[in-house]
Amino acid sequence: MKRHSTKETSVTRVRRRVFLVDDHPMMRAGLAGLIQSQPDLEVVGEAADAPTALEAILSCQPDLVLSDLTLPGRSGIDLIKDLLAQRPDLPILVLSMHDEMVYAERVLRAGARGYVMKEAGGERLMAAIREVLTGSVSVSPRMASVLLNSLSGPRPRGGSSPIGKLSDREFEVFQRIGQGRTPREISAEMGISLKTVDVHRAHLKAKLALAHMSDLVRYAVRWIGGQNGG
Repeated sequence: MKRHSTKETSVTRVRRRVFLVDDHPMMRAGLAGLIQSQPDLEVVGEAADAPTALEAILSCQPDLVLSDLTLPGRSGIDLIKDLLAQRPDLPILVLSMHDEMVYAERVLRAGARGYVMKEAGGERLMAAIREVLTGSVSVSPRMASVLLNSLSGPRPRGGSSPIGKLSDREFEVFQRIGQGRTPREISAEMGISLKTVDVHRAHLKAKLALAHMSDLVRYAVRWIGGQNGG
């Protein structure tokens, strides 16, 4: 019995520690149950927003962070940058409902090690967690092909999406405009001044070649509607 107990303890010690960040309690509960059922993984903490996650992650020192992209207040991309500024070696895997063809490259540029869409299912997610924990980058085969094509051969002039040219902060403002937020609401949610919001809106108009602010609002609303299947 003693030898069996020692063996069980040694197996428990090698379980890799995962921290969950998602603002939906039911999603966190489902993910936690799935991860806890794995013999080599365990959940060591959860958070619903970026500031809480940052403090808890730096305290409990997980082996991997599994984070949603859309969070209240600071975004998942902000969280990735904040975490890596303090723990450059921390593997971060994004699990999101948003189309990887729009978001995955931006997430990887921010420093995450992989991107999984929520529709992919539990088996794909567990494989991605293990890939990232071994030091690999994990994206779908379709996304991997897109990334490889973007790195090989000449880049087509003017061929990339205008949305892809936006900075992360501009992209965040653009999303909120498309969600119907007013400049004051954007200022409060992002923790930036109204003047800064106006600067971002002006940059968005210029980069998207739009003449008026009303054009920007319509463009953003249509784009968000397309992303949500509307």
